[in-house]
Amino acid sequence: MHIVYILKCDDGTLYTGSTVDLAKRLREHNGLKSGAKYTRSRRPVKVVYREECETLAEVRAREAEIKRMTREEKLKLVRKFA
Repeated sequence: MHIVYILKCDDGTLYTGSTVDLAKRLREHNGLKSGAKYTRSRRPVKVVYREECETLAEVRAREAEIKRMTREEKLKLVRKFA
């Protein structure tokens, strides 16, 4: 299973990514050098949205779709998830 996710950074910004192991990826974002460069200076981060996809192609397409959304559209998605 592939997962697309949105993180809320400590500075209030949102970060969108995808993975097959969300717990591992969250640890990387919060502590290791292998986390995304964007989140390194904005720790801690927390997962505020997740969505499962069947295939890599589906998760990449959904990730791209979410990244094109405005901040308000992303926040609506997060509110529906909560």
